[in-house]
Amino acid sequence: MPVSASAIYFLNLRGDVLINRLYRDDVGGNMVDAFRIHIMQTKDLGTCPVRQIGGCSFLYMRISNVYIVTVVSTNANAACAFKFIVEAVALFKAYFGGAFDEDAIRNNFVLIYELLDEIMDFGYPQNLSPEILKLYITQEGVRSPFSTKPQDTRPPANATLQVTGAVGWRREGLLYKKNEVFLDIVESVNLLMSQKGTNLRCDVTGKVLMKCFLSGMPDLKLGLNDKIGLEKEAQVKARPSKSGKTIELDDVTFHQCVNLTRFNSEKTVSFVPPDGEFELMKYRITEGINLPFRVFPSIKELGRTRMEVNVKVKSLFGAKMFALGVVVKVPVPKQTAKADFQVTSGRAKYHPSVDCLIWKIRKFPGQAELTMSAEVELISTMAEKKSWTRPPIQMEFQVPMFTASGLRVRFLKVWEKSGYNTVEWVRYITRAGSYEVRC
Repeated sequence: MPVSASAIYFLNLRGDVLINRLYRDDVGGNMVDAFRIHIMQTKDLGTCPVRQIGGCSFLYMRISNVYIVTVVSTNANAACAFKFIVEAVALFKAYFGGAFDEDAIRNNFVLIYELLDEIMDFGYPQNLSPEILKLYITQEGVRSPFSTKPQDTRPPANATLQVTGAVGWRREGLLYKKNEVFLDIVESVNLLMSQKGTNLRCDVTGKVLMKCFLSGMPDLKLGLNDKIGLEKEAQVKARPSKSGKTIELDDVTFHQCVNLTRFNSEKTVSFVPPDGEFELMKYRITEGINLPFRVFPSIKELGRTRMEVNVKVKSLFGAKMFALGVVVKVPVPKQTAKADFQVTSGRAKYHPSVDCLIWKIRKFPGQAELTMSAEVELISTMAEKKSWTRPPIQMEFQVPMFTASGLRVRFLKVWEKSGYNTVEWVRYITRAGSYEVRC
């Protein structure tokens, strides 16, 4: 269920109501008094953005010197409510010239009431796109004198086409001398490995980023080596798929430009792209992950004043590839005095501020093994020594032209009625998310 908001309030820091709008009759008009008494006056604002008082839930955010409070009487989707608040503030800023504060609300309360009637109907969010709303709510807001954002002077698009929701994210009449499409697949690897080398947690979160400089109203079609898409294509062509490794995508979310009807029927990503840079889709993968690095730690405590640290890092990606900005953080006890290092590549240093030995490697080749050895001296204390709880070793890295999930672009087709030629650029990047190995 979406937000289904009963009311929305705009309050200043003193709790005075600047603007409010009741969408349903299941809450009273004095609900803001409960928020003011039980939350604002008790100084309990910073603990949790969702509070329940009586039979109602209050979901609130502070933007500048204004509190935006959404009141719901049912079990609503809290994430959707906060997303609505963020998008509504972006809409108001687009009308007010980039400023949203108490003064901007007081100067534009008539416009805000008109927008509140358009962006939410009976408590359900509607269209919050500034480009579309400006086509039929043409009243200009009172711009803040401190705003430096230039006013949009682009010619208006076809209002009928965009208001009906056909292509509200792209205007007509775009023209480029060189038609190009840039596509980036960016993945973050999250790993928690035990000391014995067992994967306790492993997943990949990825996103497909695009930057389009295309004339007219092009229709793009993207093919990936995902399992569902390849199986559907094999059914259509009545032959088995021979495209190599297939990837099973989990938790896929798309940009609003993607044609979901065609995706559900044909399992292909078809879309009319927005102009410029945007995020086409996000996904998560939990199976069949190719780890870029394997870490082999060995930490020995030699008495009360010495410790021996040996860390071997092996790269598992192809020999023609390389990783950039590799950082290995090895935790040490707080009473560490100094450390002497021997490394096969890069530089290592003890950082007392974070109680870590930090080993930095500018360029790590593929199918290679690098080692770091350190003799750590500890400060001897008379107090009883507490057992050291060893935090995990952490890694940071970036591997170009490599995907831990194995996801690949099979094709990217661009069709436009004028039939111009396009240049497509595809890039893969894998980064470290929470990449930890227990020692």
